Amino acid sequence: MRRVMQPLCAWLLRSIVVATSIFTLPAIAQDAALPKVIKLIVPFAPGGSNDVYARALAQKLSAKLGVTMVVENKAGAGGSIGSDMVAKSEPDGSTLLLISTSIATNAAVRPGLPFDPVTSFKPVALVAKGAMVLIVGNKTPYMNLQQLLDATKDKNNKVNYSSAGIGSIGQLSVEYLKAVSGTHALHVPYQGIAASLVNMIGGNIDYMITTLASVGGQIKSGQVRAVAVTSLEKSKFLPDVPPAAALLPGYEVDVWWVVFAPAKTPTAIVSRLNQAIREVSQDADMQELFAKEGAEPMPYSPEQTAAYVNAEVEKWRKVARDANIQANN
Repeated sequence: MRRVMQPLCAWLLRSIVVATSIFTLPAIAQDAALPKVIKLIVPFAPGGSNDVYARALAQKLSAKLGVTMVVENKAGAGGSIGSDMVAKSEPDGSTLLLISTSIATNAAVRPGLPFDPVTSFKPVALVAKGAMVLIVGNKTPYMNLQQLLDATKDKNNKVNYSSAGIGSIGQLSVEYLKAVSGTHALHVPYQGIAASLVNMIGGNIDYMITTLASVGGQIKSGQVRAVAVTSLEKSKFLPDVPPAAALLPGYEVDVWWVVFAPAKTPTAIVSRLNQAIREVSQDADMQELFAKEGAEPMPYSPEQTAAYVNAEVEKWRKVARDANIQANN
């Protein structure tokens, strides 16, 4: 009987330990000590979506976590200066980074960055993400995506597309589209989407892929035509526009915003921050803020966020490599 009881007792003890661990994980995350002051670095100038989201999150997280969260703009080099500063900061939760898809696209076209988007950071939370939209000029004959693809099958076609610059998410999205569809088009880069739109409306640009926020007004006013969204399914923000994936299965492009911490930040701190960000992001005013960019909050854990970011970095590196895209600065 003693031999039988020994394995049974051992099994019960292991079960108690496992159960205790499972039920105390949230408590551990909640009890993780945070610095009294947390800097949330935005590596761009004030006014853009990164800055707007950071300030809204900072206000809510300060109240929820009982800390003082301060937003600092450290612009320069396409976001690299502020990102590098966070990568080299103390990994104690006192310095965080809020940045968009640009951290992945920059890594794809700027191999000499002083940091690595995967190994230099520990992802905290995927704040929000949303689809982009493919638009065509009203002076083009293309009424849907199929017509555009048919017109660009021939290598000698005269169709062009524009973007906000070399290595931008707009350029990489179109190059990805061209790769999966076997089409061709001349890239005409501009310094920003505003100039691209002016030239599209004027009849000089045929198509582009850009964010919903940047062209929502022009789509609504009928100055340009939306022929596809880049999500796998229809977007609730443009419910009448079909996804490109309906013709090109698997084609998906998102813009996203992530909070990162330095690579060696303790898991307990990251977990507590993740939980708080996920909770405040569900507030109605935050969802309204995300919707202005055609985005929605994402309930990803730190591990899910890391897997997502890693996959995005690899995807855009491959697209840039295959299309031979490299930024000049």
